[in-house]
Amino acid sequence: MAKKRTLRSGFTTGTAATAAVTGAVNLLLTGVCPECVRVPFLSEGHVDIPLVSCGMEGEVAVCTVMKDGGDDPDITRHAIIGARVRRGDSAGAALVLTGGEGVGRVTRPGLEVPVGKAAINSGPVKMIHRAVEVLRLETGDESPLEIEIFVPEGEVMAEKTLNKRLGIEGGISILGTTGVERPLSHEAYEATVRSSIKVAKAIGGHSVVCTTGRRSERFAMEVFPELSEPCFVQIGDFFKSSMETAGAESMDVVLAIFFGKAVKMAAGIPHTHAAKSDLNLRFLADLVEEMVDDVELVNNVAHSNTAREAFTWLEGPCPEVIARVGELAAASASRFAGGGINTRCLIFDFDGNVASDSMKEPS
Repeated sequence: MAKKRTLRSGFTTGTAATAAVTGAVNLLLTGVCPECVRVPFLSEGHVDIPLVSCGMEGEVAVCTVMKDGGDDPDITRHAIIGARVRRGDSAGAALVLTGGEGVGRVTRPGLEVPVGKAAINSGPVKMIHRAVEVLRLETGDESPLEIEIFVPEGEVMAEKTLNKRLGIEGGISILGTTGVERPLSHEAYEATVRSSIKVAKAIGGHSVVCTTGRRSERFAMEVFPELSEPCFVQIGDFFKSSMETAGAESMDVVLAIFFGKAVKMAAGIPHTHAAKSDLNLRFLADLVEEMVDDVELVNNVAHSNTAREAFTWLEGPCPEVIARVGELAAASASRFAGGGINTRCLIFDFDGNVASDSMKEPS
């Protein structure tokens, strides 16, 4: 059997921006354009990043690097991220950091960065300040500096992200809690969900509609047309952690999902991607056996290939079982949230019709 290849880690947009700043500040203070710069991570270790370009434009030092996300298929993989650095006013702040072309600007409350500011999170800000201080110590030049981060294709990239929904307009965010980007990072997705729920609360919402993907979200938006877009949050497979955030923010939850995910949630599975299909169907078959005196139906459900097939057995003759799955999913959501919030579950059929609603009695 072939050995499974280990996925390669890369570095974040924040690390890339720090590398560009390091190259530009080095050029401005020493007149030397380095070929490569070393950026320490906020956790441990470092990365050596080659510069794509480095030069002076009048009195401004400009450097760019290419972001290497490793094996993570992030939209910013191979993005060009740059920095423009100039000497500031001697009477001004020691370091002024702004976002230029392609860096988003925050337009809604609830995020780490205040409204009106460039979407450069605290991790990258810390890395950039640290890099500048090191170069100041090495050169003895304490000149105030004005630094602008830019991403030439950032506005185009942002159209493929959730930035607009979160209230970040005009470009991507400069992110990173440690500086390292790990493949298919659970941490990054969970952070996006947390931010989404906080934004929904900050704009005055009292509840969030949690879906697991674009299709279920589209159907949910048809059910709740009165809600603004930020009130809809795609939680993916991160059931438990999303409910924990909702509970911490005192936000009521509506799960708007398909039957397969609902069964996993009803079973209390914290991360719904990890569950095995046969265990889910056994759970479902046991539930059918408890509620319905029909041995053939129980066997059909137990031997279904997928929850979708099981749904077809239940939709007509046993809507009460589907309703019970929704009730149990809502109960799991409440338990993971720590209680104290209202939870509700809508289960869609495969055409987007509501097959059950835990707030309503089954017909």
